[in-house]
Formats: sequence, structure tokens, C-alpha cells
Amino acid sequence: MQKPSKAGSNSVTPAKRGRPFGSTTGSGGSGGGASSSAAAGDPGSAASLFGPSLQVYSNLVDENSKRIVLALQSGLKSELTWALNAVTVLSFKEKDDLRRDSVPLCKIPGLLDAILQVVDDWRDIAISRDYTKPERLRSLGTSALLSGFGNEDAAIPSSDTLASPGGSTRAAEDPISLKRKCPVGWWFDEDGLFNLDEEGRAEKQLCAIAASNIIRNFSFMPENETIMVQHRHCLETIFQCLEDQNTAEDDELITNMLETLVNLAPVLDLRILSSPKPSFIKMNEKRAVEAIMGMLGSSIKAWHCAAAELIGRLIINPDNESFLLPFIPQIHKRLVDLMSLQAIDAQAAAVGALYNLTEMNMDCRLKLASERWAVDRLIKIVRVHTVPEVCRKAAMILESLVSESQNRQMLMAHETTFVEILMADGKYSETFARILYELTAKPNSKMSSARAVWGNVS
Repeated sequence: MQKPSKAGSNSVTPAKRGRPFGSTTGSGGSGGGASSSAAAGDPGSAASLFGPSLQVYSNLVDENSKRIVLALQSGLKSELTWALNAVTVLSFKEKDDLRRDSVPLCKIPGLLDAILQVVDDWRDIAISRDYTKPERLRSLGTSALLSGFGNEDAAIPSSDTLASPGGSTRAAEDPISLKRKCPVGWWFDEDGLFNLDEEGRAEKQLCAIAASNIIRNFSFMPENETIMVQHRHCLETIFQCLEDQNTAEDDELITNMLETLVNLAPVLDLRILSSPKPSFIKMNEKRAVEAIMGMLGSSIKAWHCAAAELIGRLIINPDNESFLLPFIPQIHKRLVDLMSLQAIDAQAAAVGALYNLTEMNMDCRLKLASERWAVDRLIKIVRVHTVPEVCRKAAMILESLVSESQNRQMLMAHETTFVEILMADGKYSETFARILYELTAKPNSKMSSARAVWGNVS
């Protein structure tokens, strides 16, 4: 048996969801075999770019902080791969990990901007090949026939040709036809100078995924939260990746960006998107919330669960309420739909978000109570869900709903069910006793005074 190296004798970093394949250290022969087979196979594979053989010494950041930033900015494959590997290892830290070599963003000036540049480089080329150029109104030289901008209906003589390298010629396109492949010109054609081949595009994509994983890892560190939520370019890039989920974005990149946002949500103020800080994408608060709603409506479980959790965390900050309030009816409808799914994590995310939304104001409680199936599904979760904390929050939501006098008439139809839960389950008996008291004992209750076993009736 081959003697393990010094790097292999250390503790093994477990793989994390969202990390590129091959970016974790393998143990024994399994990790080495995977890396050697990948290195001997496809040179564009993820394992060959982000292999497990990297060793990072403790004083790497102190001696090479400038080199890391410059390597990320260079775009060179070898330098970029080295920097992404190094920062990935330095950025990852489990909650119970006592390593001292994890690096906060504040220790390397310009690091976050350099990582975002890697993501931007991929987004700049992630455009479909059949992109159609929009129409453009031409007004210059409309009175001249052959000015280059001339009459839109005038035909250009066939002798006017464009020469391309290699001696071939191509007739000028009819100006009536405005639909062309983008970019225009022979130097941007399929085999032109400035286009990447499929292998180059795959490498750019892998680098962007690795960069998004680094951003995600950084968001787990409390010392990075303030820097990231105040960095407008970072937030704009994250929201734009979520916004473009149905176009050219990579699923793993979107997942990393969404998890980053969930980690930063408790301290995130959406008003930064309208602050005087420089903007690169012109993202505003409404577009950001619409991007979140797009993720909430996704059929992918990891995405709509994370989006529900994100909304529940964003609403904690009172400054975000004005941006979320216009979307409350859509949010309620989708969260009620999530409670009907069989996945317990989807139910837990929906209940957690609704728990925070009902604490916001009276209007949210009234709208949730009037939402079809909302009360029935909350009661079902209290009865059958396996996580006690989720059941407790569902019961607390029902108590919040019954506190509004306008909701009591609708909730009175479930009085028998509330009594059954009160008698059957001692965990939530106190909560449902308060619910029944609210239903029957309030002076403004419209029900008759004869229903009176749960409280004093005036």
C-alpha cells in the first residue's frame, strides 16, 4: 500500500453542497485515484481544474495577498486555478472547526471585487448563440442612397462586398433584414478571433462556479457579513444571477448565490440598492424582490425552500417591509402551496416564513386567514409534522390569526378540531386553550354566549 502523504494524514474536509467536484481533499487511494483518472482524462473536467492535491500553508495570505488578487484579475488559467483553489480552502470553515487559517474578507483588500470579476467574466459570455439583435431606428443620412445609413427600403448593389480573412468575400446584407446574430461582423463569427471554443466556455463556467462557492463560504463567517451586505456590486450580482435563472445561468451557481443571500438576510437592508453607491447593473429593490419571487415559484425544492427561508429572514428587518408588502398575496399563496407538499423541509420553510409574516402587521394576518386552505394546512402540520418546533410555530400562527376579530368567524368553523388537539396533545394544549378562549370569550365575538366552556362570556 502506498504510504500516505503528509497532506493526506490531516483531517479530511467533508464535501459541501455547492462545492465544485474535486475541490475537497480525498482520503487514501479513493481521492488520489479520482484525481489521477480525471487528470489523465478530459483536460476540461472539473477535477483537473480544481484538483485535491493543493496544499495551503498557514502564512499564505500574509505573504501572497496581493498575488491572490492579481491572479484572480489576470484571467490566466494557471494563475486563476491556483488562486481559486487557495481561496476556496481558506474560505471554508465548519462551525465546529478550530482551524485558524480561514480568512475574512477584510484581511485581503480587493478580494471580493476580484472574485466578482470572475463571475462577471462568465456572465458576459453566457449568451445563447441564436441571440437576435433588436431593431434600431436609423435616421442619419436618410436622404442618401449609399451612405451606409441610407433608405431602409433601398437595395445595396451586389458589387458592394466585405472581404474576410482567407480571401473569401461575402455580399453585404440587405438592410431590410435587421435580425442578425450578435455580435455582428466577420471578426465575431463562429471561428473568429474573440470567441471561446466550448472548452474555453466550460473553463470559464467552472471558474465562475468556484468563485460563487467562495462567496458562499465567506457568507458563513460573521466577520464578513457587514462587508458583503454593504457591497452593492456583490448584492447586484447575486440578485441578477437569481433573476436570470431561466436563461443561461448554471444551476450550481444559482444555488450558491441563493444560499449566500439566505446567510446574509438577517442583516441585509434592501435600501442599499437605491443608495448613492456606484451601481454596475442598475438593480433596484423591486427587481430584487421579483427575483426572490421567481425562486420561490421554482419547482426545484432546494430553491423554493431557500427562497421561503430568505423571505422569512428579510421581513425581520422593518426597513424591508415596504418592499415586500406589495407581494404579500403572492407570497401567502405560494407558501400555502408549499405546506401541501410531502417534503417536510418545504413545510418547515413555509411555516417559518409565515410565522414571521404574521408578526408584521394586521393586514398580513387578515390576508393569510382568508387564503384558501391556509388554516386547514396549518392544523394538519400541527397534527402530523415530525419536528416539534415546526408544529409549535404552526400553532402560534393560528393564535396570531385568531387575535384579529375579523378572523374569528372563519376560525370558529374549526372549533371542534381545536378541541380535539387540546385534549389529545399536551405539548400544545396551552396554545390551543388560548385560541379557544379568544374564539369564545371576547366581548366582540359574534357567536352566541351559550358556547362558553373555555372562558368567561360577557
